[in-house]
Amino acid sequence: MSSLPLHSYKAEAKKRPQPAQVLTGSERGTLNALRMVAMACRSAARTDLFQACALLSGERSVAQDAHARALTRGLHQALGRRPLFYRSGEVDVTFDEAWIIRAISASRTGDFDSFQFLLRSRIAKPYRRQIAFLVHAIAERFCQD
Repeated sequence: MSSLPLHSYKAEAKKRPQPAQVLTGSERGTLNALRMVAMACRSAARTDLFQACALLSGERSVAQDAHARALTRGLHQALGRRPLFYRSGEVDVTFDEAWIIRAISASRTGDFDSFQFLLRSRIAKPYRRQIAFLVHAIAERFCQD
């Protein structure tokens, strides 16, 4: 009985093409900014989403960085696990990054049906309002074309 060695199976798996994420220039810029913030927040303490949004909601002069920090530091709570971000400038996109960019894009273009679908597909119900607030704020501040 002949079987393929395990190492050739792994080699075949590596050869399979991965689907490419097609991002616009604006989306790529937003993603790289979020990646930089996520990298800076890795060693920081995790933030409770409710506290983060309460601090930001009344501040009109808050920099775009604050909303991105609140999202990247609190997203683990809404997802139930830590989101995966690649380094800034990386061509590949993680599922978490693609999801965030699609949510930002849906918010920016006013496609609220898609936005709600994206939120409901991954975010636990108690956190949807806070994540929606942060994503809308990021869409307004990062994507001013």
